Amino acid sequence: MSLGSYGVRHLQAFFGALGRLMRNPLASFLTVLVVAVALALPMSLKLFVSNARLATGDFKDAVDLSVYLKTDVALAKAQQLAANAKARHGVADVTLIPADQALEEFRTYSGFGAALEVLEQNPLPHVLHVHPSPDASSTADIETLRQYFKAWPEVELVQIDSEWVMRFNAILDVLRQVLTIAATLLGLGVVAVIGNTIRLEILNRRAEIEVTKLVGGSDGFVRRPFLYTGMLYGLGGALLAWAIIMITVLVLEQPVATLAQLYGSQYSLSGPTADDIGVLLGSGAFLGLVGAWISATRHLSRIEPRA
Repeated sequence: MSLGSYGVRHLQAFFGALGRLMRNPLASFLTVLVVAVALALPMSLKLFVSNARLATGDFKDAVDLSVYLKTDVALAKAQQLAANAKARHGVADVTLIPADQALEEFRTYSGFGAALEVLEQNPLPHVLHVHPSPDASSTADIETLRQYFKAWPEVELVQIDSEWVMRFNAILDVLRQVLTIAATLLGLGVVAVIGNTIRLEILNRRAEIEVTKLVGGSDGFVRRPFLYTGMLYGLGGALLAWAIIMITVLVLEQPVATLAQLYGSQYSLSGPTADDIGVLLGSGAFLGLVGAWISATRHLSRIEPRA
C-alpha cells in the first residue's frame, strides 16, 4: 500500500467518524459535555493554584528568619557568625543588628526612652536577620535553615517571620498534589466514558462489522474509524472545556479585581496560558484515543463473521 493510499484511508476514516457524530448531534453533544466537565475540573483547579501563587507573589520575599543570639555573645563573634551564615547555601543575605542599635531603635520608637535609662546594661541580644535565596524559599528549605541556626550554641532563639506565608504556600503544595490525583481520576473517567460510548457504537454496528470482516477487512481497518471517533470525542470535550474555563474567567474577572482593590492591590485574574491550552487539547485527544483503542480492541475481537 502506497503512502498516498494509506493517507486517503485515514482521511476517509476521519471524515466518516465526523459524519456519524454530526448525524447524532444530541447524543454526541452529551458525551462531549461529560468529557468537557471532567477535563475542565482539574484545569480549573490548576488555574486556582496558579492565580493564588501570582496573587501572593509579592510576599515571596517576606519569609525571613530572625536569629537571636545569646546576650553574652560579643559583637565580634556576632559578626563572624553573620559571615558564616551568609556563606551557607540557600542564604541570599544576612543583616546583623547589634544590640546597641536595637536598643537605640527601641528607645526611639517605643516611647519608653526614659524608663530605659534606669537599666544598668543592655538586655537586648545581637540579631541576625537572614533572608533566604529564591531557590530555597520552600517550607522544607526554610525549616532546614531554622534547624541549622537553632543548632548553633550561640543562638538563643530562631523566629520565622511571616509564617502565614509559609502556611499558605504549604496549602498550595497540598492543592498541587490534589490536582495530580484529581487529574488522574478524571482522566480515567474520560477513558471510561469514551470507551463505553465506543462499545455501544460497536454493538449498534455489529452487522456492518461482520460484513466488513467477511470480505477481508482486518481488525485494524475496522478499528480505525472508532479510534477517530474517540479522538474527536476527546478533542471536542477539550475544546468545550476550554470554552467553559474562559467563560468562568470572564465572569470572575471583575469581582476578583474589585476584591483585590479593597486590599490595595492591582491584581487581575489570569486565564489559561498557551501551554495550558495545548496540554488540555492534547490530553483530551489522547484520552479519547486511548479509551477508544481499549474498547475497540476488546470488543472487535469478539465479533467474527458468521457463515
